[in-house]
Amino acid sequence: MRSFLQLFRVTHAKRIVDPKRIKSLYQYWRVRLLINMYCGYAVFYFTRKSFTFITPALISTMHISKVDIGLIASLFYIIYGCSKFLSGILSDRLNARYFMPLGLFITGVANILFGLSSHLYLFLCFWLLNAFFQGWGWPPCAKLLTRWYSRKQRGRWWGVWNTCHNVGGALIPLIVGVSAYHWGWRAAMWIPGVIAIVMSVMLVVGLRDVPETLGLPPLGEHESKASTLQAESTLVILKRYVFTNRYIWLLALAYVLVYVVRTAINDWGAVYLTEHGYSLVRADSCLSFFEVGGFFGSLLAGWISDTCFNGMRGQTNVLFCFAIVFAVFALWALPGHNFLLHAACIFAIGFTVFGPQMLIGIAAAEVSHKNAAGASTGFVGLFAYLGAALSGYPIALVLRVAHWHGFFMVLIGCCIAATLLLACMWSVRGYTPAAMASDANSEPVGA
Repeated sequence: MRSFLQLFRVTHAKRIVDPKRIKSLYQYWRVRLLINMYCGYAVFYFTRKSFTFITPALISTMHISKVDIGLIASLFYIIYGCSKFLSGILSDRLNARYFMPLGLFITGVANILFGLSSHLYLFLCFWLLNAFFQGWGWPPCAKLLTRWYSRKQRGRWWGVWNTCHNVGGALIPLIVGVSAYHWGWRAAMWIPGVIAIVMSVMLVVGLRDVPETLGLPPLGEHESKASTLQAESTLVILKRYVFTNRYIWLLALAYVLVYVVRTAINDWGAVYLTEHGYSLVRADSCLSFFEVGGFFGSLLAGWISDTCFNGMRGQTNVLFCFAIVFAVFALWALPGHNFLLHAACIFAIGFTVFGPQMLIGIAAAEVSHKNAAGASTGFVGLFAYLGAALSGYPIALVLRVAHWHGFFMVLIGCCIAATLLLACMWSVRGYTPAAMASDANSEPVGA
């Protein structure tokens, strides 16, 4: 057990001083880490969203009600959000090379066990186990994206990485739909589980932790200063850079609202389309355009925030969030069941939603300190998935009382409120307490 726990320790290698080698290693590891984080987090999506796309089959074959589905979804998001915050605190201290793969491995096992079950309580048990270890995916990625990529380019790097949400989200309905069609809903849970277990092994080989573990200098910090900050206790870091940071709270509240919209469309979209004349396979195919739109939205949002607004995320957040209102209204107002028009509206919602979905996470890391990146993004992530939880059981109650008109009215209200909150950060580049005022977050020598 002791040797197993030793794997999670972050140990620094002997410092490299050759500027050319520093530059070469930074370039190599930035690309390698991005590829591994990209593939790894995309597969986290396989084991997270598999349930979403088998819900129509569970309703029809296992006779589970919409309210039960909503309850499972809400509890999943609550547990996931809490885990995201706790693992964010841990990931700042532990080795991402082993922390992230272990979480992915257990989510794969949980999916397989879910597919072997036939009772509502077992479904709930294994899905909540999955929820807890799902929280081990995002914070290590946020930590590495903050520690390996400088602020002036981070929007683009983070934007590229963020498209893994969309690749995973677009592939999973196809994998689940085809698996469920040929072999039943159980196989649609087993296959993502096996993929996750294989990918977890690959991550152990491909990932590394912060630059110092490879002997590289940290971004924009002298060695003595970095060691002082690392020595701060977890409680001090949380208080100084998270709990008393007003910008973190603004971002967290906005994230609640953005995630209500994102998750409601993602989780209830297939049900909405099947109730409007689509088959399950056709509905899942149409819904995959949500992720396609998100792919391009993430790339454009990162590029705009870096180049047009010089690294300030507030303006881009406001513009994208305001545009969500029109995209959601278009889907609501669309008559009939024209596949191309529905796909276009869902594409537009994904395109606009994934701008703030990504940039709020970047902003949370940037208005805090780098050594609290996991805790800061985990904290706002907790609020995000409280919002996701609201899209489960509470939205199911809205559907019961006010039907789909009430559903869309709630989403539009959330979009407007999120826009107003993010407007408060229109001119915010970043927040750094006085003790950290000299941290420029620049490139290390030679990188």
